[in-house]
Amino acid sequence: MTDRLSVGVIGGGTGTHHARIYNELPSVELVGVSGVDSRQAADTAERCGTTALSRTSLLSIADAVSIVGPTANRYESAQAAIEAGVDLLIETPITEDPAAAKALVTAAENAGVRLHVGHIERFNPVVQTLSKISSELDILALDSQRLDPPTGREIVDSVELDLMIHDADILLSIVESPVASVSAADTADEQYATATVEFENGVVATLTASRVTQQKNRTLSVTAEDCRVSVDYLSQSVQINRHSVPEYVETNGDVRYQHETVIQRPTVKNGEPLKEALVAFVEAAQTGREPIVSAEDVIRALELIKRIQSVAEDK
Repeated sequence: MTDRLSVGVIGGGTGTHHARIYNELPSVELVGVSGVDSRQAADTAERCGTTALSRTSLLSIADAVSIVGPTANRYESAQAAIEAGVDLLIETPITEDPAAAKALVTAAENAGVRLHVGHIERFNPVVQTLSKISSELDILALDSQRLDPPTGREIVDSVELDLMIHDADILLSIVESPVASVSAADTADEQYATATVEFENGVVATLTASRVTQQKNRTLSVTAEDCRVSVDYLSQSVQINRHSVPEYVETNGDVRYQHETVIQRPTVKNGEPLKEALVAFVEAAQTGREPIVSAEDVIRALELIKRIQSVAEDK
C-alpha cells in the first residue's frame, strides 16, 4: 500500500455521499470539496472534516477526484482534471453525447490519466453473483425494472439517461452479442420509458425506467432454458427457480403427476455499491489497476441509451 491518496470531490448532489465515503477510507485523505453551490460545498466540507475549495485549487492538490453533479457540467470538470493530470471518477452518465465521451476517454489516455465511470450497479454484490451464474446459462430473455417515485426536485436528464443507462450497462455486460434492433417509447415529459432490445444471438431484453411510479422497484429477471433468475438490487438478493424432472408417482395404487419447483438462493455478500466503486477507484489510482468498467463498456451503454431515446422520439 502506498501513502494515503489525496482525493477531492467536484460537484453537488451525490457529491455528499462521495465525500462521506472517502472520509471513511483509511487509505484516503479527503483534501477538499468544490461545487457551484458554495453553501452546499461548505456544508459538505464541514461535515466531512475538510475544506471547500475552488475547482482550480482542489485540482492543484488532489491525486484523484470524483466528478458528480449535473450531467451538463461534467465534461468541463473532467477536461480540467485531465489537464491537471488528476485521476478521475465521473458519475453516470459520463456526458450526454457519445462523441464527447469518446473525446474524454482519448484525452485521458493521451495524458496518462485513469478515467473511471460510476456504473455503480456493477459493484452491487447481486450483480457480481449474477455474473458468475449467467456465464453458465443459455439465456433467452431479460426483463429490467428501475422504478422510482417522484423525487420532488427537478432532474434535467431524461429518465433513460438518468436511470435506464445503469440497466443498459448490466444488460450489455451479460449478453455478449451485438444489438440487432431497438424499439422504444416514453412519455412526453420523459419521466417514464420502456424499450425492447433484440440481440443478434436471439436474446430479447425489456427495460423499463420511471420517475413517476409510486413504489420503488429495482429488479432484473433472467429467463434461461432451464431456470429463471430473479435479482433484487435493493434487497441485494438472488433467487433461482428451477423445475425438477417431471415424473409419474404411484402411491397406494393411485398414479399422480409430479413436477416440483426447486428454489435456490445463492449467498450474496451485502455491501454498499457506491462504497465498493470508490474503493475500486482508489485502489486503481494507487496501484495502476485497470478499471472494472472499461471505456468501451461506458461508450456502448451510452450509445444504446441514445439509440433508445432516438427511437422513442420518433414514435
